Amino acid sequence: DLLAAAVNPNVGLFALALWLSWTFSRFVSHVLEKEVFPRVSLPRGVPFALSTISRYTVLVIGFVFAVAALGFQVGNLALVISALGVGIGFGLQNVVNNFVSGLILLFERPVKVRDVVSLDTLMGEITRIGIRSSTLRTFDGADVVVPNGDLISNRVTNWTLADKRRRIPVPVGVAYGTPARKVIELLMAVARNHPAVLDRPEPLALFTGFGDSSLDFELRYWS
Repeated sequence: DLLAAAVNPNVGLFALALWLSWTFSRFVSHVLEKEVFPRVSLPRGVPFALSTISRYTVLVIGFVFAVAALGFQVGNLALVISALGVGIGFGLQNVVNNFVSGLILLFERPVKVRDVVSLDTLMGEITRIGIRSSTLRTFDGADVVVPNGDLISNRVTNWTLADKRRRIPVPVGVAYGTPARKVIELLMAVARNHPAVLDRPEPLALFTGFGDSSLDFELRYWS
């Protein structure tokens, strides 16, 4: 029986169907990313989501055909998957949670690739959104694998969700006796002449208080 199963041509068709679906999914993803999306104007993050969804759709369809090639009825397969779903839900709750969270990230897009986010003590750029986890590259150069469930259930600060402009405060301390008006004029002149500072909203220089050994000012500008 084992020998018969080993030489069963259906097994070869099963393997062939899986290989073809894997190859075709990569081909579809490559065509979308290199040929289609560069020619159309789409919001940031949408091309990646469409490419990922297309790839997994092809893989699922290929798996169904591969199982059908083994002789299983697709209807019976659906019943088996439904029966196993309850056990999988209880035994792999964390995995299922991250999987569903990955789908939410792809469709709802609260966080997109190339977004700068803060999560707990981490801050960096999202470089990949997978079906189970995502990769966040910190500004120190480390790649942190973050479960998708954390990006959905926890509080995440997305610094680039709708607007890439940011207000940056720069504290400045000067010696006692320095004319405050002159300090403010100098700070405003520096901000207005810097190419990275936006004209609107306008920069603002303020005296913030008396420090232990300095007069404290703050320059606030948008970039």
